[in-house]
Parts: sequence; structure tokens; C-alpha cells
Amino acid sequence: MKALSNKKKMVTLGLIQTACSANTAENVERTLKAAEQAARDGAQIICTQELFSSLYFCQSEDYSCFNIAEPVPGPTTEKFQKLARKHKVAVIASLFERRAPGLYHNTAVIIDADGSLAGRYRKMHIPDDPLYFEKFYFTPGDLGFRAWKLRHACAGVLICWDQWFPEAARLTALQGAEILFYPTAIGWHPAEKAALGQSQHDAWETIQRSHAIANGCFVAAVNRIGLEKPAGGDGIEFWGQSFVAGPDGRVLAKAPADKETNLLAAIDLEQVAQTRQHWPFLRDRRIDAYGDLTRRWGD
Repeated sequence: MKALSNKKKMVTLGLIQTACSANTAENVERTLKAAEQAARDGAQIICTQELFSSLYFCQSEDYSCFNIAEPVPGPTTEKFQKLARKHKVAVIASLFERRAPGLYHNTAVIIDADGSLAGRYRKMHIPDDPLYFEKFYFTPGDLGFRAWKLRHACAGVLICWDQWFPEAARLTALQGAEILFYPTAIGWHPAEKAALGQSQHDAWETIQRSHAIANGCFVAAVNRIGLEKPAGGDGIEFWGQSFVAGPDGRVLAKAPADKETNLLAAIDLEQVAQTRQHWPFLRDRRIDAYGDLTRRWGD
């Protein structure tokens, strides 16, 4: 792909990949400390992994886990707003939102570099799979697919299970997103890892790289690490490997599978316009022919 100019618009992303414990205060402080270090190292937009303040509690249906939830804005949001103001960085932080009695969301708060709360995204697609019993905890999002013009870039946010849906990526890109951020908590069932582990991970990475290509934007996926067994049994072994992909789908930076990592990646936002001009998928969409996308398959 031939570059149109030598202009560059650089921004550094910081993805915070950590292990989690049963101590929520400890998890929050660990993530804040990592975000502080990422900001000192030059990150301008920082993103946490999904539900970083706790173990991945959705492995069982346990009413006591609702005690982890907090309002938005609330104490954790305010801590990250303070960090954003101090370091002039934007922050995307994934929280368990308590909206009202009996009404909870899997939510990401979007904080701009002046510390202001730019908005929130509530996870739209809620899974219900073995050890991923999210429908017990989370109401599907009702704020739609959004992008926010932050100081350093226009960012869209989707969460974990959302990453498998091309419609979510496309609608967010159409809001102007130059970067799609995916806070994530995904891993292997240990008993399946030997037979299926590599193919499962490859599918996860490939689908997100395809979103970057199809929409001509950057993709940043942030996952956790460690074996977690909050409900006993074999638990989930989270596979880490947070990564950043460019608009052509190439992986630009990738974290290891088993280490806490601040993954920093300097990206050139000019590549978004260049890619969309050379690969004009958005131009050539047949919006007159897509009405059946709103129908269930098999109807």
C-alpha cells in the first residue's frame, strides 16, 4: 500500500494486562499503579482488561458477587479520572456497574485526558456459556455503539463477547472510531487446552484482526492472565496475549500469555485515512441491500 504523504499523527496506546486476586481493592491499586507507569512511559490512551477489579466471577451464579458492583461514576471511576488529569492521558476502564437495584451492566467508562468523564459503553452482547454465565449478572447494553473524540484520537469501545460480531465493529467504526478498544476476559477451559487451545486463540485473534481490515482502523484487545477458580473446579486459564493490530490487520505489538505486562504501542492515525482510501470498503458498502441484517437467521 503506497503512502499518500509523509504526514504522521502518532499516539501511544497502553494496554494493562494483569492477573487478578480475590481482593478487589488490591486489584484496583495494582491496575492504577500499572496505568501510572504506562503514562510515565509515554502512553496517551490507556485501556484496562475487562472487569479488572475482581476475579472473573461469572464462572458461577452467585448472588454475593453483586456486592462487587459500583455506581458509575463512582469511587473507581474517580480514581482513574484523577490519574487522567495528573498525566493528561485518556483512560478506558472496565467496571461492574450498579445502575439500580437489580439492574447491573458490564460497563466501560471513557475518560478524556483532562479527567472528564466523556461517556460510558455498556456491553451489548452478553454470553451464556460454560463458566461464562454473564446473563445472570448483566443487563444488555442500551446505549448503542459509540465513538468518542478524545484529546488524542477518536476511540470506540466494545467489550469481550462483542468482539465476535462484525456488526458491532462496523457500527462503531461508522461513528468515526479510529481505534476499537476491546477490554477482554477470555481463556481456556484447562481440560480443552491441549486439543482446542491453539485453534480457539487463533480464532479470537483472527476475528479482531479482520475487524481492523474491514473497517480500516486500529484494534486494541486487552486480556487478563492467570488461572482463576472462584467457583472451584478446573476454572479458566486466561490466555493474555493482549495485542494491537493495524488497519491492514498486521499485529503491531503483542503481550505474552503468562506475564503481567504494560503493552505500549505507538501508532500513526494517518494510516486510517490512507488505508480507507486504498481499500475503500466503507465507500463500496451496498447500504441499499443490507436490510435483512436486522432479521434473525433462518427466518
